[in-house]
Amino acid sequence: HVQLVESGGGSVQAGGSLRLSCLLSGFTYDMYCMGWFRQAPGKEHEGVAIIESVGATTYADSLKGRFTISRDIAKNTLYLQMNSLKPDDTAMYYCAADAKAVAPWNWVGGYNYWGQGTQVTVS
Repeated sequence: HVQLVESGGGSVQAGGSLRLSCLLSGFTYDMYCMGWFRQAPGKEHEGVAIIESVGATTYADSLKGRFTISRDIAKNTLYLQMNSLKPDDTAMYYCAADAKAVAPWNWVGGYNYWGQGTQVTVS
């Protein structure tokens, strides 16, 4: 069965950087759409960024320039490089994927596969 396992979260001071990883396994077909969401305490899931199988990327407007999504196809791994972190970035970060395109890209219900999340805390 499909599994997504995130890693790389932790505690960092404002202005610092973290790189999240998401290892995808157990699928026999290509995932068309892979991305990152986050959920802060008391708030709904927020789309962070996605990358499509063709390589196209989409970011939340508020995060452009600080966050970068990428993937290593050979390693079945998705990444999120986060720079210039702010306390408002504190959240649980989730990896999500689906075999089809999702519209709008940040529609939580459009993704069938989710990881368990990794906590990012910025102080």
